[in-house]
Amino acid sequence: MAKVTDTVAELARPVVERAGCALWDVEYVKEAGSWFLRVYIDKEGGVSIDDCEAVSRPLSDLLDEADPIEGSYTFEVSSAGADRVLKRPEHFRRFQGAEVEVRLYRPREGRKEFVGILKGYEDGDVTLDAGGGEAVFTKQEIALVRLYPRI
Repeated sequence: MAKVTDTVAELARPVVERAGCALWDVEYVKEAGSWFLRVYIDKEGGVSIDDCEAVSRPLSDLLDEADPIEGSYTFEVSSAGADRVLKRPEHFRRFQGAEVEVRLYRPREGRKEFVGILKGYEDGDVTLDAGGGEAVFTKQEIALVRLYPRI
């Protein structure tokens, strides 16, 4: 049986592309006792509220028709954001050379957060240029990798 997020991604992709955007991620999570289905979209030059609306309305109808999720949930369409989470190999390829933050499950050298330039990604392992030296983080120790925008 396919995961909910995979099923929703298959339904969402054509709707998102018709709106001139790209599907970044789908997440189905429980927060504060309620389920949330979030579809994250991306577009060159940034995502507007109109882009989110252009995806939300037809995709909501499609989800109602296909009914891939039992029970109630809150549906949201959002921009992937400037500090987007990198999850898939294509995400890491696209942002090679960008500044990222790596958060670990357990401290290394007394800390859990490292910021540096994304130098490599292979089989879930991430290589950063962090202050002049390279650091390699294994898939098992990584809790999260996200873009690190400087404001």
